[in-house]
Amino acid sequence: MFLVRFILKKLLRIFIIFLVFTVGLVVLFRFVPVPITPLMIIRCFEQKADGQKMTLKHDWVSLKHISPKLQLAVVCSEDQHYLEHNGFDFAAIKQAVKSNKKGKKLRGASTISQQTAKNVFLWQGRNYIRKGFEVYFTFLIECLWSKERILEVYLNSIEMGNGVYGAEAAAQHWFHKEAKHLNKDEAAAIAAILPNPRKFIANPPSNYVSKRKVWIKQQMSVYGELEFDDEHGGTEAQRHREKKK
Repeated sequence: MFLVRFILKKLLRIFIIFLVFTVGLVVLFRFVPVPITPLMIIRCFEQKADGQKMTLKHDWVSLKHISPKLQLAVVCSEDQHYLEHNGFDFAAIKQAVKSNKKGKKLRGASTISQQTAKNVFLWQGRNYIRKGFEVYFTFLIECLWSKERILEVYLNSIEMGNGVYGAEAAAQHWFHKEAKHLNKDEAAAIAAILPNPRKFIANPPSNYVSKRKVWIKQQMSVYGELEFDDEHGGTEAQRHREKKK
């Protein structure tokens, strides 16, 4: 019995330390820019191992300095129910499971919130342990961050090219301009490469990227616009669709 109590106390202590550390980290990044992510570090080591020059382009900018067109483009491309769900798109998950069971090409159902949790706090991989941590961190950021903040962190952390991370670095890398000046076509081009940003090229685009870009621009026209409630600190958000005549 003594040994059991000792083990339980140790496990409880580890759990409390884990809880305090992870919640504290999430609270910190609610206000502080994320300086670097595990993926950025991993990619640097991969470049080194492949004999390539270590490249890490990452310039944090606030959401107001990122073109609204890019914000809309990534939502239309990656997670059209972003402003409606609480971190998990269960309809998309159900559809993905159904599609994968039929033996079709594997499709994912990760939301922008899940991708943000994975990019900022975790490592890459598909094992159940990492997926469990992803669920945990997604829950935390949905509870402790606003939708506006999640999108801001996402757009500053996501991989957008080989060694290129975040909207500002991507805008400079692909179009030689600041992220706030991206037009609709350029925003759609960057969003189009997100499924595999180390393989696809935003400028000049391949046939595949060009087709995705056209689809994304169509979705942007239908979706309308993103709108955050500044009066409530960005804690509420909504979208407006164009009315069909």
